Amino acid sequence: MSNGGNAIRGSRVGAGPMGEAERGEAAPRLVVSFFCSNGHETRPAFAVDAAIPEEWDCPRCGLPASTDQENPPPPPKILPYKTHLAYVKERRSESEAAAILNEAVTELRARRKRGDVFY
Repeated sequence: MSNGGNAIRGSRVGAGPMGEAERGEAAPRLVVSFFCSNGHETRPAFAVDAAIPEEWDCPRCGLPASTDQENPPPPPKILPYKTHLAYVKERRSESEAAAILNEAVTELRARRKRGDVFY
């Protein structure tokens, strides 16, 4: 079935470009330049009466960007992954850990003597 190449897929007869006449007038905008430490410039548009954020994430590299081209924010410091044991060692001293372990072993031995079942 051929339409002679005149059909436009995905549209209906009489459909035209939707412009301001159908949508209404666009709100006044303010374009603000943000700069990251890699030298990228991002120019998002904000409504004139909107609060402009101090920082904006650069869409090219993901670093934080600010409006100050000469002093962009530094890249965030990435902390290394900590294991559960590292967090425990921050909260407990060696003597506290030894006392807790000793208490747990004593309780375990007492439960074994009583014949408790462990799963």
